[in-house]
Amino acid sequence: MAPTVLIVDDIGMMRGIIRKALEEAGINIIGEAPNGSEAVRLYTQLRPQMVIMDITMPVMNGIEALRRIKAYNPGAIVIMCSSMSQQRYIMKAIQLGARDFIVKPFKTQRIVSAVQKAAGGNG
Repeated sequence: MAPTVLIVDDIGMMRGIIRKALEEAGINIIGEAPNGSEAVRLYTQLRPQMVIMDITMPVMNGIEALRRIKAYNPGAIVIMCSSMSQQRYIMKAIQLGARDFIVKPFKTQRIVSAVQKAAGGNG
């Protein structure tokens, strides 16, 4: 069964690109959030199997949202996504338990394979 995914990015167009790529691969999108605060709220409400989350966002950044999601559910699967200029956050995200890190700009197949790999590794 395909995993349920929550997409978190402050840019609507980016959420749309990720949604389209994943839906075409048969992956279920359970929700979208424009910032980390909304991501945490939706995660606890919708309980997706996986989160794809940008780092640089208003209200609450992806690192803080990752920290809060992992506090709520230590087993949460979170794939972080950000530009190379945010490289200093890669180690922080990994330390906090991010499953993978995708660098923007990315090929849509990279997102699909990251989700499929993480889903396979989860059972």
